[in-house]
Amino acid sequence: MKKTDIAMIILIASVTMLIAFFATRAIFGGAANEPVTVKTVEPISAEIVEPDTSIFNAEAINPAVEVQVGAEGR
Repeated sequence: MKKTDIAMIILIASVTMLIAFFATRAIFGGAANEPVTVKTVEPISAEIVEPDTSIFNAEAINPAVEVQVGAEGR
């Protein structure tokens, strides 16, 4: 390869990189220096709350009990 060929490859690669850089900045935009608000996490407490008595009571349905639907003995 001649020196002019290598120089042309470097020139084309440089121009292509510049075009790609400006195209991505145009599409995605630059970095924004805007203030951001972040939610803070509430600390976990050791307090235990009693369960709702309308759901957890003696007459409630137990989903762990096996239920057979249909005729018995089959």
